[in-house]
Amino acid sequence: MATPSALLNVMIDAARKAARGLARDFGEVTELQVSKKGAADFVTNADIKAEQTLFEILTKARPGYSFLGEERGMIEGTDKTHTWIVDPLDGTTNFMHAIPHFAVNIALQREGEGVVAGVTYNPITHDLFWVEKGKGAFLGAEKRLRVAARRHLDESILATGVPFAGKPGHGQFLKELHQVSQKVAGVRRFGSAALDLAWVAAGRFDAYWERNLNPWDIAAGVLMVQESGGKVTTIDENDLDVVGGKSILASNQDLYPQILERLRAA
Repeated sequence: MATPSALLNVMIDAARKAARGLARDFGEVTELQVSKKGAADFVTNADIKAEQTLFEILTKARPGYSFLGEERGMIEGTDKTHTWIVDPLDGTTNFMHAIPHFAVNIALQREGEGVVAGVTYNPITHDLFWVEKGKGAFLGAEKRLRVAARRHLDESILATGVPFAGKPGHGQFLKELHQVSQKVAGVRRFGSAALDLAWVAAGRFDAYWERNLNPWDIAAGVLMVQESGGKVTTIDENDLDVVGGKSILASNQDLYPQILERLRAA
């Protein structure tokens, strides 16, 4: 049985409390207050309330830490060595359509060490993925996460994200999909990068790739895949800087070079 540290318990508590409001609002499609941030980019009142809950709990528990949130941007703290990286609702479009695949995503970045802890929580399925650097990644209290052991692309299921209206890279994505889909058992687009990475860590997906991402989409999940024995880089095979990186390829060690070859062929 895995026991989260005091730090992880703070993060788990924050995620669960923020998730209560999301679970309450879920399914009330006609009642949601929605505004548009950009082309096919939406924010609901539920996002904003969830982020406020996270901000209040995390800043109270660790006063002075900086806070980078999807909705409020960067808030500099007095402690410049620690930054919370938070997405209160990853998968907003799913949430808006009453599709039960979205998550609260929290990571803590420490200067010189990168991301040191992360939580990804689906309020509807109650899947709680958590990770601490050097101590492993887990689903709930019982299950240690391990990436899938498959070695052949034709047996593998990959996850990705499709650039939507108004976003760059659609042509590039179609080339990559063409190269990858000919060689694999299936490609899935579920609409939550946070859960895609958690599912790679759990061995549900064999790999995940996507471009044009934000830090709060991937910060927790990158560490989960690494602590589960997987490999994570940019699509250009560079070390992934969570804050600066704009593309990602996450997989087990055996499939990684095979997928990279297909993406390069695109």
